Amino acid sequence: MTITLAGTFADRSTWSMQNCPVARTLSALGPPSAVLVLSEAYFGTSRFGDFVRNLGMTESAVTARLQHLVKAGLLSRKPYREPGQRTRYEYHLTQMGLDLAPTLVSLMEWGERYLPHEEGPQVALTHSGCGQAVTAEVRCASGHDVPVNEIVMRPPWQAPEDDASRGGL
Repeated sequence: MTITLAGTFADRSTWSMQNCPVARTLSALGPPSAVLVLSEAYFGTSRFGDFVRNLGMTESAVTARLQHLVKAGLLSRKPYREPGQRTRYEYHLTQMGLDLAPTLVSLMEWGERYLPHEEGPQVALTHSGCGQAVTAEVRCASGHDVPVNEIVMRPPWQAPEDDASRGGL
């Protein structure tokens, strides 16, 4: 099961992964520990000391990851000041960071399935509205579940070809 390459993507010798959206996303995310910092922001953590305490990382590591995520546009930095204290900063998810949620849900699901903890599942995601399990899925705009072998990747400026004849949608 593989993704079908179409249009100019069909000839792998004519393009490279240099402009790949996955490569750009991984660059924006930074090292794996930055994803943990980002996950902590999803849990509502916003203050530096709380990131350090909750993640068990050094202050310098958390500083570097927060700076990276702010520069990448995934977190914003806002000043606050407690009475009698110096100005400090809170970190909040931007829309760009919030839009990454399905990716993190997918990573959680994949990790629970293929890298299980010795004591069993550690995470259950449910919808607060109905209590049902939350899952990440690949769907087309018409709402169909799409397995990997029915995905066609082409440059957006090239018209779709007859994908059905090549096993696509």
